[in-house]
Amino acid sequence: MDGDGDWIEESSVRLLGSGGGGESRRWVDGSEVDSESPPWSLAGDGEGREGYGTVRRRLIKKPRRVDSFDVEAMEIAGAHGHHHKDDSLWRTLALAFQTLGVVYGDMGTSPLYVFSDVFSKVPITSDVDVLGTLSLVIYTIALIPLAKYVFVVLKANDSGEGGTFALYSLICRYANVNLLPNRQPADERISSFKLKLPTPELERALTIKEALERKAFLKKLLLLLVLMGTSMIIGDGILTPAISVMSAVSGLQGRIPGFGTDALVVTSIIILVGLFSIQRFGTSKVGLTFAPALALWFFSLGAIGLYNMLKYDVTVIKAVNPAYIYLFFKKNSSEAWSALGGCVLCITGAEAMFADLGHFSVPSIQIAFTAVVFPCLLLAYMGQAAYLMKNPHDTSRIFYDSVPESLFWPVFVIATVAAIIASQAMISASFSCVKQAMSLGCFPRLKIIHTSRKLMGQIYIPVINYFLMVMCIIVVAVFRSTTEIANAYGIAEVGVMIVSTALVTLVMLLIWQTNLIVALCFPLVFGTIELIYLSAVLSKLLEGGWLPLAFASFFLCVMYTWNYGSVLKYQSEVQGKISMDLMLELGSSLGTVRTPGIGLVYNELVQGIPSVLGQFLLDLPAIHSTIIFVCIKNVPVPVVPQEERFLFRRVCPKDYHMFRCIARYGYKDIRKEDHRAFEQLLLESLEKFLRKEAQEVALESSIGEQDLDSISMWSRDDEVQDLDEIRVPLMREAAQTSTSRASNEGDDLPASVMCADEDPSLEYELAALREASESGFTYLLAHGDVRARKKSVFLKKLVVNYFYAFLKNNCRGGVATMKVPHMNILQVGMTYMV
Repeated sequence: MDGDGDWIEESSVRLLGSGGGGESRRWVDGSEVDSESPPWSLAGDGEGREGYGTVRRRLIKKPRRVDSFDVEAMEIAGAHGHHHKDDSLWRTLALAFQTLGVVYGDMGTSPLYVFSDVFSKVPITSDVDVLGTLSLVIYTIALIPLAKYVFVVLKANDSGEGGTFALYSLICRYANVNLLPNRQPADERISSFKLKLPTPELERALTIKEALERKAFLKKLLLLLVLMGTSMIIGDGILTPAISVMSAVSGLQGRIPGFGTDALVVTSIIILVGLFSIQRFGTSKVGLTFAPALALWFFSLGAIGLYNMLKYDVTVIKAVNPAYIYLFFKKNSSEAWSALGGCVLCITGAEAMFADLGHFSVPSIQIAFTAVVFPCLLLAYMGQAAYLMKNPHDTSRIFYDSVPESLFWPVFVIATVAAIIASQAMISASFSCVKQAMSLGCFPRLKIIHTSRKLMGQIYIPVINYFLMVMCIIVVAVFRSTTEIANAYGIAEVGVMIVSTALVTLVMLLIWQTNLIVALCFPLVFGTIELIYLSAVLSKLLEGGWLPLAFASFFLCVMYTWNYGSVLKYQSEVQGKISMDLMLELGSSLGTVRTPGIGLVYNELVQGIPSVLGQFLLDLPAIHSTIIFVCIKNVPVPVVPQEERFLFRRVCPKDYHMFRCIARYGYKDIRKEDHRAFEQLLLESLEKFLRKEAQEVALESSIGEQDLDSISMWSRDDEVQDLDEIRVPLMREAAQTSTSRASNEGDDLPASVMCADEDPSLEYELAALREASESGFTYLLAHGDVRARKKSVFLKKLVVNYFYAFLKNNCRGGVATMKVPHMNILQVGMTYMV
């Protein structure tokens, strides 16, 4: 924003000012105070435990009372708990088999090009060159995919979801670092939040939390780190298909006369087009189709590797001695350093183990790697090394030359199929990352197709799919060689790994509360290895290494621009809220005619009255008799249980007939309800809310806990509560407990509570609600443009007025995602000056 006190500027809305001139209260990080939430109070017993009590007082903020009512969102058989994956043994083994076709294809095809790329930089002059390179490959696979990902990173999943945005979501739950200030205390009571206190001796976790929440610079730095990692994963989705397919098809160059570079490029492009064309059938079908082929491929790698070891030189097994790495660097010095860029290719696709986790499960990925992938890869590389011990000059086509003559064509077919499948890992990971980024407000809205009824993580995004296809074709057509693509590939892969190491370290310190020494060992060991590899691949920056950086920069700009514009728009809406003083002056008629019907006003505010209502009051000759402010809110959890989906709250006094509904969704939740079912659900939920409210008000008035004024808590301050806060359980379990307790003590309750449903005011309000529903629902939407003020700096004008506006005008709009007939929609133009 350009300064404090700037308000939203509307073309014709003068009523949207502050109303009282009072400044909004804010936390120290600048986020808006949730004025509807009651004051915080201390939790826990704290007496006699000063150290522990201090931690509890600083970490837990427990509302004095709950002011909203949860209702069940969708009465679907098996809806509750739909996000839990089936962990039976046979299901896990079946998923492990599918991971071969989706997750490990990339890493499984690395033997096609690793040794040929390494020895193009370091010619073989002695056995030390072969054994040293083999030792490097063995320990790279053992340390990064096995030790780091299988045993550590996979455990840092967010309720079964992996990837850099899943880690960011996990961190956002434990520390309020999201740049969009719409977090509410009620969100922390979603069962999937799973927040916990640090132990008394681990107050450093709290120190880190407070530092992240207090300093805006650290929030932006964390977001940029996450966006960079996500950008590089998408970049991998471009480079993986290109290098894998070209490496496999290149085997024909030595077998078919006249099969030159042009034929290689054309054949690769045809295969790539076919690969991206089948993505619409879904990960599950693709995985089931590809898994048998990859299982055969891994079996071929292991069998051929074992055959070559027995035939040429079984003593290559001594490369497990890391001393050969030292001898290799001592002999080749700078050439060996350059060769590290080729060695890192043996772990390409390792990040897919974590990014594709939402498609499968942790045990399935761990079983597949330790039981199949790891041993087969070791045998494959040892077999190629054994062949090179006797044939040191056959490095350019080492894989195909090491295959027995009689098996060349079968292996070539399997290798080509495996290379096609290898691309699937990063394509699926790209889909997952984009979906997570969209849900957390960091990517423009795109059409998402869910391809599986059982696994919600299996998705297909047409725009991203065809973008990746076009870029793959361009890369193959321009580079025309796997050598320069390999240089680019290494930078993208290592960059993603470094981001994952940094985020998992933060998870260890903040959430797992691991011992400090153990937590620091993780980045010290793995971070050092990855930085060494990064320095090696950066030496090839001008030889193709610039490509992933260009891709990453492009996606980083897109995601940060969208997030930046979205935050500015939200802040402008917060500042332009209609004051409560003005609402009181307008009265229950809102200064116009109230006609039968229900108006659903969609907005992003979680408290306050949005300015779009003022625009509708000016533009329309009448307004609906019942108004519901609907806020679709994404919370940093994978899935929100259906019975915890909706929060209802009354806005203004009862005769205004205005309510707020906050629908909370996780980044894996599916929002594709039919509008009629949604309307019916909303109506039933609102009726439940009104009955619960009447019961609570009757209880409070009868037992004398509060006077009459506190029942209808009405404040004239424009930042204070939305009125009629009621104390009711938030969770279904709590509601059931309260109900059972009330039934057990029914004889002791006042008659007014027992007959709450017979309250005349309640019956009148329910009748008015039913009458309004019979007249139909109208969706009141704002088509908002965000513009930078004239006094803003040039860069802000460029980003907001052009880049963000272009993305917003070309992304999937809210109307397209709602599946509502156009005759039921009213839109009004809004301009937000930021």
